[in-house]
Amino acid sequence: MRFTVRLCLCVALLGLALAGCSRRETAVAQGNRTGVFHCSIGSEPTDLDPHIVTGIGEAKVIHSLFEPLVSFDPQTLKPAPALAERWDVSPDGLVYTFHLRANAKWSNGEPLTAQDCVESWRRMLTPTLAADYAYLFYLIKGAENFNKGRTADFATVGLAAPDAHTFVVTLLQPAPYFLQILLNSPWRPVNVRSIAAVGDAYRRGTPWTRVGRIVTSGPFMLKEWSPQEHLIVEKSPTYWDKDHVHLNAIVFYPIDNIDAEERAFRAGQLHVTYNLSISKIPTYRREQPASLRIDDYINTFFFRFNTRHAPLDDARVRRALSLAIDRQLIADKVLQGGQRPASSLVPPEMPDYTPPAPPLHDLDTARRLLAAAGYPGGKGLPALELLYNNSAILRLVAEAIQEMWRRDLGIEVRLANQEYKVVFANRRTGNYQILLGDWVGDYLDPTTYLDLWRSDAGNNHTGWGSKEYDDLMNRAAATVDVPARADLLRQAEQLMLEAAPIAPIYFNPHVYLKQSSLKHWRPSPMDHIDYRHVSLEP
Repeated sequence: MRFTVRLCLCVALLGLALAGCSRRETAVAQGNRTGVFHCSIGSEPTDLDPHIVTGIGEAKVIHSLFEPLVSFDPQTLKPAPALAERWDVSPDGLVYTFHLRANAKWSNGEPLTAQDCVESWRRMLTPTLAADYAYLFYLIKGAENFNKGRTADFATVGLAAPDAHTFVVTLLQPAPYFLQILLNSPWRPVNVRSIAAVGDAYRRGTPWTRVGRIVTSGPFMLKEWSPQEHLIVEKSPTYWDKDHVHLNAIVFYPIDNIDAEERAFRAGQLHVTYNLSISKIPTYRREQPASLRIDDYINTFFFRFNTRHAPLDDARVRRALSLAIDRQLIADKVLQGGQRPASSLVPPEMPDYTPPAPPLHDLDTARRLLAAAGYPGGKGLPALELLYNNSAILRLVAEAIQEMWRRDLGIEVRLANQEYKVVFANRRTGNYQILLGDWVGDYLDPTTYLDLWRSDAGNNHTGWGSKEYDDLMNRAAATVDVPARADLLRQAEQLMLEAAPIAPIYFNPHVYLKQSSLKHWRPSPMDHIDYRHVSLEP
């Protein structure tokens, strides 16, 4: 209640400051009139550094601040010009030449050049930064060797700036999804000079993303950041396409209470919520269907198992836990929001790929595996801890699975919930046993899920690794033939599911609320938004 009152007071004061409006005017009504978009992002950002963050809510803010080389058409998802006004691809698919806009500028007025792109990606690959997403860049020639410290010579990496407006990228092998992957935060150029002016540009923790210090390139610039309350971004006067940006400002709210979010929406304080409580879906379907959004989304919820310590170092225990989950019941009875049970990690909608289909629920096999591991009926197995972030939806899922494991396997499980930032920190350090979380695909290719489980992947965080898995992924990366590549990826996913460092639970659509005054709101299945197109009407 205290947080909700503080949120509403903050919005009211903000509305008065921006427009001198009547106290009776809601934030949404005032925002429609003044071009200020009010949006929830789910939780407080850990940072706004595109090279560091991995959360969806943080990315929503970053995408308003930093421009990608290539954007997308919201209808077809085909690549569209952004920082690069055009690009060329060599016949063998290895060399991409981006021609940058001559009028592209940083928010401090400096020209944005091809050398800035080179230096930005160099920062991303520098070992001391320890970027979780650095492995994504390994498709660039020489990037892996530089990131792993096998060479300190950056000239061996396939990046070049022959002139101020030409950025050349040489890949190790063809990657049909390369242009699409550029939408994601780690690939968006940052101004390394401005970071170095604050501190060490190549280590975490340099406070360059604060108001007055952060230098950006996107349609908006950071105006205010009040932790646990709001972030305000305002239209940038230096943005190359400022004349086509409809919004004057965006206010992002880190509301991690899903019920408070819905109340704020009903009170006219939000144009868009981050999520919607399961219990509210029937009401909105019946009474306000125009406000309810259920969008296609390549999003899988799953357990990470920490394989470094007993008893989860035993694949039989992990497989037993996975097979004992009644995924259909979770989707149909617990969630009831269009979720589908998941026996694979990769969603079935992925183009040119059919994931393996192990059983969704097999109690007999689960019990046999547990007994073979030395824990018949759960006897002798120490209590396990299941960690999840502070979410009402995840709590329901965790409680349901806790009861399944107790009832059907005789295993005691303690539940622990923490704030998102704390969960993320514990995931990175391996300070958990079982972790309930999710992954939203960064691009429309199975590797956005399967690269996570390479032995050296920065987002693995399970302690599991397999040379056979890595070899299959490497062979797939070097395979041009589409069916043959898909078969190798399917073998890799099958191997990983049998080893069970993770346990898929359900595929999740994006269920949330949206005001009718918000126009041209076209999120992609990866939940990317091009804020240039978004507008408001009274």
